[in-house]
Amino acid sequence: MEVGLSTFPTAYAISAVDLAREAEARGFASLWVVEHTHVPASRRTPYPMGGELPSIYWESFEPFTYLAQVAAVTERLKVGTGICLVPEHHPIALAKRAASLDVLSGGRFLFGVGAGWLAEELENHGVAFEQRWQVLREHVLAMQACWTQKDAEFHGTYVDFDPVWVEPKPISRPHPPVYVGATSTWAMGRIAEYAQGWYPVHVPEFDERLAQLTQECEKRGRSIEEIDIALLTQPSSADQLAALHDKGVNSVVLSLPTLDRDASLAVLDGYAAIVEWAQSV
Repeated sequence: MEVGLSTFPTAYAISAVDLAREAEARGFASLWVVEHTHVPASRRTPYPMGGELPSIYWESFEPFTYLAQVAAVTERLKVGTGICLVPEHHPIALAKRAASLDVLSGGRFLFGVGAGWLAEELENHGVAFEQRWQVLREHVLAMQACWTQKDAEFHGTYVDFDPVWVEPKPISRPHPPVYVGATSTWAMGRIAEYAQGWYPVHVPEFDERLAQLTQECEKRGRSIEEIDIALLTQPSSADQLAALHDKGVNSVVLSLPTLDRDASLAVLDGYAAIVEWAQSV
């Protein structure tokens, strides 16, 4: 079983180079970083967690640039978007950016995707909040075409282009694995249709959602075993990790707060037992 890290990387947090090297040295398997292209200065959408929106939401680095630096100073650490707000990007440009990172990292890119919760952010990119998941679906399918076809084309409601050449092609086959970062009942069908992974938060409904995902995969002739599950959680024992593994969870992703170097390394050291537990599962 693998253990990863998720963080909001900012200019005042531990540097990408230090975090990458120290995480790999301590046995972490992946590093996932968030994305918000911006936060509107005035918004009607409340922060889902309640209270004031933390400044890290608009202070975080652009994820692909950050992850490229992480990949450059590591050899094994997988680099993931956790998550990329796909509807906010043009799919051809994003396909090239993601494939470039996959090639430059030697096939270590994990493409976590989501549609976003901040309506005004999406609207500033020309995407209606109510249509965000439909837009995401077409963007992902169009990107998969760009990654796997020489003369890639796509014709949908939100994305439409005639044959194009998009290079480089990814090293990962058939393309970088797509992880849907959502836990709603609707997300399970989306994962079964066009994703290779699931990147959920460990909500109380996890077992119920897992059963739904299993059913949605079976409807499409897929097996739940084809879906790589990277679960955002904080396990408290080796037995809990083993139980998650038995349910099909392949990796757990731990939260790393946005801290300076010394404080960040203290958190990583505090996770040493979890890394050790995972290696024994």
